[in-house]
Amino acid sequence: AGMRELSPGLKMECDILDALEALGYTGPLLEEKALNKAAENGLSSPEFFELCIWLGSQIKSLCHMEESITSTDGDKDIESFQLEISGFLREMACPYSSLISGDIKGRLREKEDCLKLLLFLSTELQALKILHSKKIKGCRSEKHDEIYQEVQAICSALGLPNSSSCDIPPLLTNVEQKIKDILSKVQNNHVGKSLLTKPLDSDQVERLEKINDALRSEYECRRRMLMKRLDVTVQSFGWSDRAKVKTDDIARIYQPKRYALSPKSTITLAHLLAAREDLSKIIRTSSGSTRENTVCAINKVCFFFLGCDKRTWEFTDLSKVILELYSLCPLCFDPKDSEIS
Repeated sequence: AGMRELSPGLKMECDILDALEALGYTGPLLEEKALNKAAENGLSSPEFFELCIWLGSQIKSLCHMEESITSTDGDKDIESFQLEISGFLREMACPYSSLISGDIKGRLREKEDCLKLLLFLSTELQALKILHSKKIKGCRSEKHDEIYQEVQAICSALGLPNSSSCDIPPLLTNVEQKIKDILSKVQNNHVGKSLLTKPLDSDQVERLEKINDALRSEYECRRRMLMKRLDVTVQSFGWSDRAKVKTDDIARIYQPKRYALSPKSTITLAHLLAAREDLSKIIRTSSGSTRENTVCAINKVCFFFLGCDKRTWEFTDLSKVILELYSLCPLCFDPKDSEIS
């Protein structure tokens, strides 16, 4: 003989208990009798109130919701609680019409409606936790892949054989041993002293990463501005009659160089950890020794870019593009046409 099928109400109670246990709920309604009694009493049951509030707070912490379920203070707030439940369920697109339509005071009078409410909230919370867990695992996987690629690049630079293993710690051990072997063959001051003289704890690392993210975002904005100015300036070179017949030549020279310029900064915390003392030397961009290397036939055009923001872009990246255009197609550019005051 087959097993006796559970009644719809009993099956709903079992599903709720299973869901609450899986969610880590430790309140008094984990027992079947207590859950039945709370559902029968509905809004007059403090345990039912507390469970709804707990489920609502858990859901709100995992998704951006405007509505919320807050605690009550006596019978005078039962109607407010019903309004909050109704708004919360509507925002979550609850499929149970008996919980979101009709007289608001009569929606949670029946035991079955109270069980439906608990079942909906608990199963929605389960789904949100699963999605959140998958998202975290996906982020961790992407981060692992990124770190693995960096470690593989280090191994390649050091001449270490490629490893088929995706386990990072053994690779780092090989890298450390290889670096020690290399350093043992050079002078003690070959690498130089570290610019960062104090070790960083986890909180400092996290704060530095946030600072770097903010700076990279700002620098990306500035770089995009400089790239747009570069595009506009090179486009202005084509206004002269002599340049119009050289449009294809200009595009052939300029476009590969232009596409090689990236608006995103590649500076990370690793650059700070690897920085040596010699990087702390400040050289003025307008000093005589520097100007000897930067002066050129189209200096005024280059100075337009250099003057925009010396801190965020090496002007040579931009001036080399224009200088090469000038050197390969000198007839296309008239210094009088391209001067920028």
